[in-house]
Amino acid sequence: MSYVVAGLSPEGFSPLFGQADEALAQLGVIRVSADAKPGYPCRITLEDAEPGETLLLLNHADHAVATPYRNAYAIYVREAALAANRFEDALPPVLTNRPIALRGYDAEGMLRGATLALAGDVEARIDELFARSEVAYIHAHNAAHGCFVARIDRG
Repeated sequence: MSYVVAGLSPEGFSPLFGQADEALAQLGVIRVSADAKPGYPCRITLEDAEPGETLLLLNHADHAVATPYRNAYAIYVREAALAANRFEDALPPVLTNRPIALRGYDAEGMLRGATLALAGDVEARIDELFARSEVAYIHAHNAAHGCFVARIDRG
């Protein structure tokens, strides 16, 4: 089954890029420096940051719907990210090297299915969820930490 994975638009985050740590702290945002790879997955580029790169750790409403499944949680975004990466019928790096929880939602934002994908079977689990006609889109979350990784749409 054809699918598309796109990073978040940097426009919503770019006003934060380059701000002083004190100003960020007032907004509940923390600047961090990657000290390992993998470990700091950017939700704009959908790649893990390189050691030494700076990222912002902030709360993001990834599922801003008027249902009980509304969700917000912490994510990382690279301060140097200028454009969202888009992957068609291919997995971005952040979905290939860690366990991923996949949540399938209908057009109204109601959960219609969920599964756990391990390294090597993410695409098979995506296909299983999209085989269900009621699933309009999928959200991928890091299975261990619970944070949003990316939205997956039908291709």
